[in-house]
Amino acid sequence: MKQEAPRALSFFSVEEAEDPYLKLWPHRYDYICAEHTEPNEKPSWQTESRHPLSDRLILQGGYLYGVRFNATTKYILLDIDRGSRYHPASDPLALRRIQDALEPLGLPSCITITSSYSGGLHIYFPFEEAQKSWEIALCVTTVLQNAGMKCSPGQLEVFPNPRAYVPLENSEMPLYSAHRLPLQTGSYILKNSDLEPVSNSRERFAEMWHHASSHNTIDAVLLKQTLKKARRREYRVTTKAEKFINDLNAEIEPGWTGPGMTNRILGKITMRSYIFGHVLYAPTPLEGDALVEDIIKIARELPEFHKWSNHVHELTEKATAWARAIEQSHYYHYGVDKARRTAANDEDTPSHNEIKAQEARERIRLAIATLLNEGQLPITVRERFNVLTTKFSVGGPTLYKNKDLWHPEHLRDRAPVEIPPDPPNVKEAPSEPERFEAHEPESRPNLLEQKGRNTLPDKTLNSLNQEQTHSSVCNSGAHAAQLSLFQLASDQEERRKRLAEKQSNRQKAKQKKARQAVIERMRSYLASEDHVLKKEALNWVLENPGYLD
Repeated sequence: MKQEAPRALSFFSVEEAEDPYLKLWPHRYDYICAEHTEPNEKPSWQTESRHPLSDRLILQGGYLYGVRFNATTKYILLDIDRGSRYHPASDPLALRRIQDALEPLGLPSCITITSSYSGGLHIYFPFEEAQKSWEIALCVTTVLQNAGMKCSPGQLEVFPNPRAYVPLENSEMPLYSAHRLPLQTGSYILKNSDLEPVSNSRERFAEMWHHASSHNTIDAVLLKQTLKKARRREYRVTTKAEKFINDLNAEIEPGWTGPGMTNRILGKITMRSYIFGHVLYAPTPLEGDALVEDIIKIARELPEFHKWSNHVHELTEKATAWARAIEQSHYYHYGVDKARRTAANDEDTPSHNEIKAQEARERIRLAIATLLNEGQLPITVRERFNVLTTKFSVGGPTLYKNKDLWHPEHLRDRAPVEIPPDPPNVKEAPSEPERFEAHEPESRPNLLEQKGRNTLPDKTLNSLNQEQTHSSVCNSGAHAAQLSLFQLASDQEERRKRLAEKQSNRQKAKQKKARQAVIERMRSYLASEDHVLKKEALNWVLENPGYLD
């Protein structure tokens, strides 16, 4: 029996039906992915830039996936962590406040879901008409902040994230932050009333999405007004700074391609985060623990970190070391005046209040010298206080703080004050404190520390007529005034010399400290695995022989 030749198989393409859930995420480039983790463990996100995220990968669910935003968007997402002050566990009315704040903008309807097993919340506000991503992000952030809420990662994070970085013309904008897709492992739709999980159906989510978007219509007029009033700081990045950013991105974004790259990549991440973090994504310049956390977060999200890095278990320690190193280096935050920042952090530099206090003391010294030179310095505290406050415009509190410059009790040892041995017989008058209290308003500070008259040395006044009355006697005659003025001038000159010497010693100490810091940095460069740093250190050694062994 003759066998028939096998027929050629015909293959036909299978058309896939449009999935309403998948259509909600049109931007699939530069997506993030991570392996599934234990319920209480954070995923190690990585960015995939080689190809867009396909529908098939999402449906297969072999990994956790997240997407970014394009130039325009049809939804806003609010991320509230479990430990946030705005989570219902901490503030049961916080979600209501958020919705009330966004409702005037045209966003009365939302979808609330759990983001994962951690208990965090994702709140979606979809709308039908696409908006510019940076505009709607800045507007929503401004509205929430005007309502008294702090928008920051871990508390209340807005997606797409508002960006202060405005690139130059023909420059590529930095990527928006990515968020995980809803209804993956541990994610459920919640009731708006009691926030109880009701479903994890993607079809149900898509239905709720279209229902909410039909009720949300952005008020274009309010949007423009809010943007106009927003306190937005734009950083115009120079060409050199932009090239610096691009060079750092070129070394960071590919991630790990082999062993022995951890120190170099962590160093570049640290430089970008410390210098340009507030320009690219962070609300304020990154320092301290915030800088360390940013370095760790970026490193974990880079491709092949867990495969090639041999320092996974000590990432925190290495990130901390790099952060401390750059904070002590010559690098500084972009757009921040380094000289002003250094002066503000210099403990030896006098503060504004100290300078003002020193100027006030000099005014009092000048006033006392003038009164002595004119022979018009009164005896009593009351009269001196009045002359200094009225004639020389010195404030009462300032005089009280600087009694050593004008009060008779403090000046007694400096310039001897002479009084007649036998004052003329006058009608008994009330004591000095009584007269002060009787004639002065209550708002005046009481500068008298003793009861009764001022205690003055009992010395004779040879140069004055014995018939002078007590009320007309001043502290010194012309000769005593000249001696006192000379003494004050001598004291001031001595103080100036001491101050100049102190400033000179301080400057020498700062120079020595700065030179030692450079030497230590060059030593660390020589010991590092970075060829660029080694080359820089060797060039420095050639220019500065004798500083390193």
